[in-house]
Amino acid sequence: MAVVFMETNDYMKELKIKFFATSLYKIFAIVSLIILSLQVLRAQDYPTVKAERGDGIYSILKRHNLSPGEYLNPFIELNKDKLGKNNSVFVGQSYRLPVAGTTGGSNEPAVSGDAAAKVSSAGGKMMTNSLYGDKYSRFSVVDNSLEGAVFYLVSGHGGPDPGAIGHLGKNLLCEDEYAYDVTLRLSRSLEEHGAKVYMIIQDKNDGIRDASILSPDKDEVCYPSSSIPRNQTMRLRQRTDAVNKLYVANKGRFQRLVIIHVDSRSKGENIDVFFYHDKQSNTGKKLAWNLQKTFKEKYDYYQPNRGYQGTVSMRNLYVLKYSYPAAVFIELGNINHTRDQQRFMIENNRQALANWLCDGLIKDFKNNK
Repeated sequence: MAVVFMETNDYMKELKIKFFATSLYKIFAIVSLIILSLQVLRAQDYPTVKAERGDGIYSILKRHNLSPGEYLNPFIELNKDKLGKNNSVFVGQSYRLPVAGTTGGSNEPAVSGDAAAKVSSAGGKMMTNSLYGDKYSRFSVVDNSLEGAVFYLVSGHGGPDPGAIGHLGKNLLCEDEYAYDVTLRLSRSLEEHGAKVYMIIQDKNDGIRDASILSPDKDEVCYPSSSIPRNQTMRLRQRTDAVNKLYVANKGRFQRLVIIHVDSRSKGENIDVFFYHDKQSNTGKKLAWNLQKTFKEKYDYYQPNRGYQGTVSMRNLYVLKYSYPAAVFIELGNINHTRDQQRFMIENNRQALANWLCDGLIKDFKNNK
C-alpha cells in the first residue's frame, strides 16, 4: 500500500483555505446577528410625542390611552434624561411613549400616578362586600397576614357636611367623596389580607369609583345605619361611640382606628401625606410612624429623586382623644393644590394610597404581634 506524503507548501495552502473559509463563516454569522439585532431594535421603536402646555406624564399617558398605573415607570425610564424636577416634562420637548403590551406594570405603583389594584392569588378564598360596588364587590383573600386584626375605618365628614371643597375648572372636589373612596379601597385591601374591617362611614350607593370627578351626595350614614347630624361635635361623638362599642365587642383582639381626611390650605401649598396621633397614645404614635416610614420607603423606591416630606405629629383631635383603640389621623393632601389634587383625583393614585396604607398597617401589625 502506497503512502502519500503531502508537501509542506501544499499543506500550508490547505490550512490557509480552511482558515479563510472559517473566517468568512464567522464574519457572515456576526453580520447576520447584527442585522437581526437591528431588526429587533426597529421592531421596538417607540412612538414620540411633544409635551403641551399644562402636560404632566399622567396627562400624556392618558391622552394616548396608556394607563398611568402600568406605564408611568416605563415612561420615566425611557425619558429619564429629559425630565425635570419631580419627573416634570418640558413644553415642546419630545418624549418616547412606552409600547402598549410591552410591560406588565407594577403592583406597588407610585402615588404620583402609578397605581394598580393588588392581584389576588389564584385559588384564594372568595369574599363579597356590597359596599365596594358591583365592579369590586367580589375578591379573593391573598393571604392571612392580618388574620386576627380588627380595623375601624372612618372617612372624614359625610352626610350634610362635604368637608373641604376644591375647584378644578367648573368641577367641585368634595373632601368626603375622595376620602371615602380611598377608605373603601383600603378596606378591600385589608380584607384581602385576612383582616376584619368595619367601615364606620358608609354610602351604600357609591361603591369604589374609578372616575376622576366624584359626584357629591349627602346620603352617607354612620355605622350601623344612623343619619349623620349636622352639628360637628355630635358628628364626632357619633362616630367615636360607634367605634368604642365595637372595640368592647372585640376586646382582646388587635384593634386599630384609621381616620382619613383631605386637607384644605392655600392654592400654593403643596404637601405630602402626613399623620397625626394623640399625645397620650404611644401605640398610636408607633402606628403613625409605621405608616410614615412605609410612605417614605415607597417614594424612595419608585421616585428616588422626588423626596418625601410627610410628617408625624401630635394633635388634640376629638376622635383621637376619645376613641378606645390606638388611632391615626391621616391627611391625604391639599385639596386646593393642583398637584395634590392629582394624588387623589386619579383613581390609580387612590388605589396606590390604599395599597401603601395597607402595607403600613401590615407592618404595624407585625411589629406589635
